[in-house]
Amino acid sequence: MARGDLSNEEWARLGPHLPKNVGRGGRWKNHHRVINGILFRQRTGIPWRDLPTRFGKWKTVHDRHRRWSADGTWDRILRRAVQADADVEGRIDWSMVSVDSTVCRAHQHAAGARKRAPRKLGKRTQPAQHRPDEALGRSRGGLSTKIHLAAEGGLRPLALLVTPGQWGDAPHMVPVLDRIRVPRPAGGHPRTRPDHLSGDKAYSSRRNRCYLRRRQVKHTIPERRDQRTHRQNRGSQGGRPTSFGPSRYARGNEVERTINQLKGFRAVATRFDKRAYVIHGTVTAAAVRPWLRS
Repeated sequence: MARGDLSNEEWARLGPHLPKNVGRGGRWKNHHRVINGILFRQRTGIPWRDLPTRFGKWKTVHDRHRRWSADGTWDRILRRAVQADADVEGRIDWSMVSVDSTVCRAHQHAAGARKRAPRKLGKRTQPAQHRPDEALGRSRGGLSTKIHLAAEGGLRPLALLVTPGQWGDAPHMVPVLDRIRVPRPAGGHPRTRPDHLSGDKAYSSRRNRCYLRRRQVKHTIPERRDQRTHRQNRGSQGGRPTSFGPSRYARGNEVERTINQLKGFRAVATRFDKRAYVIHGTVTAAAVRPWLRS
């Protein structure tokens, strides 16, 4: 086993959840070696064509990652292979979930995706993540992509979303929380609601607070100065001030530390992928690794 490869224990947890049929009666081969190649590329950020030969043909590794990103295989692996087992064993800290975002600079090779219809992949087609903006935003610093993340207290990602780099944080808090769906192997509805949520001032909005109250999720989100002034100017009609716990807010650094772990993968810190669904699969595959190591 080389540096960065899956250990035997990690492969024993991951292997049973991988797809077996490729379509038309074919079967996948060498899952273990291919996944090691995918992780190697993500960790180093090298072009696919420069993959070492010990991982097999670079085209095989690239196509499998692209296919699994398109049909949602990486998302299912994250939820069913690692999060579900961790929840059964009581290793998910639902007492505090934090939300935050980070901007990833886009390499020049990430631009210029062709404007064409989705290609068919076997019996499946690319999902709704194949979008016209390709999660690329233009600002003063150039092209960038933003990763919105929800992390639990154990410094592991629960859900993520990729958008153009200039998009705001507050409008995407609800979509990120709606992506938290941890299955229960014994039966029942997936776990979707944390006990407490922490976020910075960027997530302070009436819509977000109403959403959290409706779902009965306690939250620690500081009120922005302009919102506090507006509430005070309205007098008794402005409502009561929001509660704030400094000790709970201090735990907001957990999501920042989780982001730092993900950005240890060079293919996440810098976007090289052209398509939005591929960069989503790249970040999701990187999010699987902290769960396997825990």
